[in-house]
Amino acid sequence: MNAGEDTLTSVEDLEAIYGVPGETSTVKEIDWVSNEYARLMMASPFVGLATVGPEGLDCSPRGDRGQVVEILDRKTLALPDRRGNNRIDSLRNIVRDPRVALLFLIPGSGTTLRVNGRARVSIAPDLLERFTVEGKPPRTVIVIEVERIYFQCARAVVRSQLWTEASWPDVSDLPSPGKILADLSDNRVGGEEYDREWPARAAASLW
Repeated sequence: MNAGEDTLTSVEDLEAIYGVPGETSTVKEIDWVSNEYARLMMASPFVGLATVGPEGLDCSPRGDRGQVVEILDRKTLALPDRRGNNRIDSLRNIVRDPRVALLFLIPGSGTTLRVNGRARVSIAPDLLERFTVEGKPPRTVIVIEVERIYFQCARAVVRSQLWTEASWPDVSDLPSPGKILADLSDNRVGGEEYDREWPARAAASLW
């Protein structure tokens, strides 16, 4: 430790505290989609997509009706880029640095699934057609080559009581998107009208 006694600065420092992971923490890591991992993935309607670019890191929520990612083969996944805010932070990163990480959540299950790999942004007509919903194809599809995949134990989900409704916080007093926008823009955008119109706007532009 060379940045102060309260700061760890090396892998050796970390290993002195945490030790060596057991076999159950290492044998689960593979570089292809097994049948068991495929079942977990197919049950997940939501994934966090982490990317990296010259400006830094980004993590984007991705959700879909049914399974959020499709398995093209044992080494390849496909994730449609559904309608959003058009910032395309993730896509900007991928076209400059293909490294990605995914964290799948499965409603009601404590088990999560982690995937690390390399991605590309595709406009292949067959892929766009494959992900068409209500006559609306995505504009692009993120194709991911799996390099590492493994499940995460349920401790984090259990601790957070993520799926236990009785433990959920009261969200009625949280600031709305309209209020946040209004506060940050000196009322140029957002406000009560934004919140009032959002449900209809989202329903019309979901896909």
